[in-house]
Amino acid sequence: MEKNMASWDRIVRVILAIVFIALAVKNGGAWWILGIIGIVFIITSAIGFCPLYKVVGFKTLSES
Repeated sequence: MEKNMASWDRIVRVILAIVFIALAVKNGGAWWILGIIGIVFIITSAIGFCPLYKVVGFKTLSES
C-alpha cells in the first residue's frame, strides 16, 4: 500500500474524527454514523492511505 495522504490531510482528518466521535457520543441515536466515519478517519490517518483516494485517482501527498 503506497501512502497517498499528506501530513496536513492526516491532521485535518484526526481533528474531524475527534469532532465526529464527540458528536456521536453526545447525541446518540443516528449520530453513530458520524462516529463510524470518525473511526475510519483515524484509521486512514494512522496508515496514511485512503482507499477512496486510490479509487478516484486522487493524492494529497506530493511526489518528491
